[in-house]
Amino acid sequence: MLWLWIFLQGLSLLGVVNYWRHLPRDRKIETPDGVVMLLSVRDDWDGGPDLIARLKAQTAHFRLLIATSGQCAAADALAARENGWVEVVHAGVASDEGQKVHKLRAALRALRPDDRYVLFIDADIEPPARLVGRLLFPLVRGKADIVTGYRMLLPERGPMLALVGAVEMQLATLPRFASATMPWGGAMALTRDVADRLDLDRVMAGRLSDDMAIGLAGWRAKLRLRPVRDLLVASPLAGDAAQVLGFGVRQYRHIVTNSPGMWALATLVVAVQAAAWGGALVWGGGAMIAVGYGAAWGRALTRRAILDSLLEPDQASRARRSLWWDVVAPFAVTWAHLIVQIAAASSSRIRWGGWDYWVRRGMVVRMCRMDQNPAGN
Repeated sequence: MLWLWIFLQGLSLLGVVNYWRHLPRDRKIETPDGVVMLLSVRDDWDGGPDLIARLKAQTAHFRLLIATSGQCAAADALAARENGWVEVVHAGVASDEGQKVHKLRAALRALRPDDRYVLFIDADIEPPARLVGRLLFPLVRGKADIVTGYRMLLPERGPMLALVGAVEMQLATLPRFASATMPWGGAMALTRDVADRLDLDRVMAGRLSDDMAIGLAGWRAKLRLRPVRDLLVASPLAGDAAQVLGFGVRQYRHIVTNSPGMWALATLVVAVQAAAWGGALVWGGGAMIAVGYGAAWGRALTRRAILDSLLEPDQASRARRSLWWDVVAPFAVTWAHLIVQIAAASSSRIRWGGWDYWVRRGMVVRMCRMDQNPAGN
């Protein structure tokens, strides 16, 4: 039992060390012409002054295509100020697919003939200045067909927010291999040729999750999906306990409603770790507990080095709040991770962006506004 526990904990530690050791040091960029960035926003979007400032500071040039449902005053005002750089597409309200997907499909139909590279970002990220150039580098060099970064949550103060951040950090610092990569729609890029070959408008039609739809289509087409390890993109996390737990469940519910096999494999891995922690605490004695905590502290120190290497100082400081869970109660992170995974499989309903969606095999089978579904049925 002790040797198996040492193996499991050592394997988890080596995974994080592997991520850190293989971070690219030079972080080369490319700055080609013909780059368009798609950004879906809600109609009450405030204009994202910090996001827009960060996009203007990018080391690579691009055109920003903002997709809204109806009239978004902030987006229209930005387009008026930034004539030529920003364009707004009004998609209307969806009836049989995710509202974000509906807006992105409208944006794809508004692409110009000279748009050669297509980028997707989320409105709630704090992107580094290298984001665009780093996403483009593997595409321009012919090393990948779809390129992605990954989310790094920055929790506000509070133990529950930090716990959800710790669960997400387990995923963010896993070794990433091209054969097992699923793109994240918050920072994703592909060439126009690949977008046309996949027929993204058709691929996303009727879907709720844009990145799951694109990623699964890429897998089926045997495309090269490549993660950029140094792009752990800061994304603030705020809200009460129910909201942040709902965020975690929603992420896994996207997976289980699109690919039950992927969810089952991920849940099995976490369940083994959770059960092993239970055995170590109840029957393992001091030696097994010491091994568990030693590996957890090693992971926390390595993750701190990763955060300090990739994020801005203020971002790294906020992300480090999640590391305390690995220091104080690493078993709680694993158990919370498993709880979120199991809860995700308990329903096919996903609450997102003011809407309730019911999803089957990735397709929206029913949807209604949350204010029209007061009973939650």
